[in-house]
Amino acid sequence: MSAAADEPAIIVTWLKSLGLTKYEALVYIALLRVTGATATEIHEISGVPRASVYPVLDQLHAKELVSVSQSSPKRFAALPPDEGIGNLLSRIERDAERAQEALWSIYRQRPGRESGEQELIWNIYGIAAIQKKLAELLAHATGRIQIIAHPRLFSDEIKRILYHRAHDMSIEIVTFQWDGERPDHMKIFIKNPPHIPKELDHAKDMMAGGVCLIDDRIVMVVMGSGEEDAVALYSESGGFVRFFTRYYAVITDWAKKPDS
Repeated sequence: MSAAADEPAIIVTWLKSLGLTKYEALVYIALLRVTGATATEIHEISGVPRASVYPVLDQLHAKELVSVSQSSPKRFAALPPDEGIGNLLSRIERDAERAQEALWSIYRQRPGRESGEQELIWNIYGIAAIQKKLAELLAHATGRIQIIAHPRLFSDEIKRILYHRAHDMSIEIVTFQWDGERPDHMKIFIKNPPHIPKELDHAKDMMAGGVCLIDDRIVMVVMGSGEEDAVALYSESGGFVRFFTRYYAVITDWAKKPDS
């Protein structure tokens, strides 16, 4: 079979991945070949059954891929590919955002684990993957964010999210260096790290990490900041959260005291 003969099938597959049905894809492709056509003409050039043409055209119009004239009989025209595909992508993005918010709402409403049940702790490797997961958790926080961390953990994306979320929730950060904005509505405590004995110099990079508490419900613990050697654990288990909440309280009590 020639490449030209294969082309429509390939395009149909691509359009189906963008949310079109096979018939919708065939009709849109057919309309791109002409300046305009009636439903009967569309049936003839697309191969879509006559009874299906009008429902398909209604769907394409709703998806902002075709325009329709008010003449009799009605004539239909395809929007240019850049505009049509742009409309599809915008629709997908809107639907994805709505789905994500709805799913997060369901996720947050999960019942707490009963005492004695298995408590899950997840791990992530590599600083980029850790920062990506932390950014996701911060973006969906609903009440409070508390972080003790090495400056390397705060990517530009994480700082951007923190600046944005600080307008509607409590954010507290303990670190020994903060580059960038320091909004009045964010509590940032700059504290020099404790002295590390010379014999532990080789372990300094692995000590670069932090503890992040989100909504008193999720904890992420990070060790290291290298692309390969960084590792993080995160969990919603009650025991894990209680342990690191106490750890956080001890560190912040120290951080809030003036340096001697």
